Amino acid sequence: MSEKILWTENKMVKKYGEGVSTVLFSAAEVEKAKSFHQTFPSYEPTPLQNLSHLAEKLKVGGIYVKDESYRFGLNAFKALGGSYAIARYLAQRLHRDISELPYALLTSQEVREKLGEITFVTTTDGNHGRGIAWTARQLHQKAVVYMPKGSSTYRLAKIRAEGAEASIVDMNYDDAVRMTAAEAEEKGWVVVQDTAWEGYVEIPTWIMQGYGTMSAEALEELNRLGIKKPTHIFVQAGVGALAGSVQGYFASVFGEERPKTIIAESNKAACLFKSVLANDGMPRNVGGEMQTIMAGLACGEPNPIGWNILRDYSQLFCSCPDWIAARGMRTLGNPLKGDPRVISGESGAVTTGLLLSLLEDKNMSEVRESLGLDENSQILIFNTEGDTDPEKYRSIVWDGEFPSAAR
Repeated sequence: MSEKILWTENKMVKKYGEGVSTVLFSAAEVEKAKSFHQTFPSYEPTPLQNLSHLAEKLKVGGIYVKDESYRFGLNAFKALGGSYAIARYLAQRLHRDISELPYALLTSQEVREKLGEITFVTTTDGNHGRGIAWTARQLHQKAVVYMPKGSSTYRLAKIRAEGAEASIVDMNYDDAVRMTAAEAEEKGWVVVQDTAWEGYVEIPTWIMQGYGTMSAEALEELNRLGIKKPTHIFVQAGVGALAGSVQGYFASVFGEERPKTIIAESNKAACLFKSVLANDGMPRNVGGEMQTIMAGLACGEPNPIGWNILRDYSQLFCSCPDWIAARGMRTLGNPLKGDPRVISGESGAVTTGLLLSLLEDKNMSEVRESLGLDENSQILIFNTEGDTDPEKYRSIVWDGEFPSAAR
C-alpha cells in the first residue's frame, strides 16, 4: 500500500500576543547570535537561491531556498546552534557577556587556561554531532558523540575526523539522548542537545537562538530582493528546535502579519503532527525505531520549547513519507533551466517535495485554498543539509530509490 501525505490544520493557533512568548527569539536576541557567528574567520551568509522558473511553473510569486549546505564548510546548518550554545556556556563560566567573547578570544590560550579541559557530549544523527565536534576542536576542548542505531557510517567518519570520540549505539535517538544525559551526569560532562526536558532548558534555548542566524540572514536576503517578508515558510521538524526557532523569530518580528508556517515531519517520527491531532495543547511522543531516510528528523519526542511556539503560531502540520523527501532532492538537484542547482540531503529536501505536492496534487486543493497559496505567494524554504551521506544521495538522485511515481 502506498504512503500518502497526511496533513492537519492547526485549530489551536492563537492570535499573536495570546500565545506563548517569542521574546527569546526576537530580532535582538538573534542578532546576538549572528554577531557572534560573524566573528568566525570562515563566516559567510549562506546563499538564498531564487527558483524563479520553478515558481513560474507552479504558478506562485516566488520560491526561495536558504541553502545551508554551504555553512562553515560542514554541509549543514547545525553548527550554528552548537557553536552558539557552547560559546554561551563558556561565557557563563567566565562570567562574561557573549558580546565580549568573539571567536578569536574564545580560541585564545588565555581563555583555554582559565577554563581547563571540558568535555561536551551529544546524541546526533550526524549533522549536529559534527558541528559540536568541529566547535570543540576549534576551542581546544573535547567532544563525545553518540549516534542512534542505523546511523550513517560516513557521517560517523566525518565526526571522528573532527577529533571527537564517536560511536553508534544500539538504540533509537530518544533513548540515546537519555543514555547520553545519564553518562554526562556521571562523568561531569556538558550535554549539548537541542531537545529539552525538566531541568535542562538553558542550553537548548541557546541552540535555538543560534539557529536564528539562518532566519535573520534569509530575511535580509529577501529584503535585498525587494521582498518585505515571505508570505509562507516551509520548515522541517525533528524535535522541533529548528522549526520553533524559525517560527519564533518570524512571529516576533512580524506579529500578526507573520508568514503562514507549514511544518514537515517524517511520517515515521511525526510527534508534532500527533500532538496537534490530540488537540489538547500537550505534546505527544512517538516510539520505535523510526526507520526513515530523513535521519535528521527521526526524533520521537518534541522539544517543549519548540512545541509551544509551533502549537501557537503555525498553520499546518504535515506527516510526509520518504518519497516526498526523495522528490524534493531530485527536483533541487536537477532544476529547471535557468534555476540554480541545490544539492540537498533527505532531511533538507522534504519541504521542497511537500511544496510540490501541495501545489500540484488535485487532492490538495483544500489545503492550497486554506493557506492562500497562489500567484502572490512568496515562499521561503530552508535546505538544512547537503549530501551529508553521498552514497545515499546518489542512490536516490541517480538510481531512483523511493520514486514518487509509486506513491
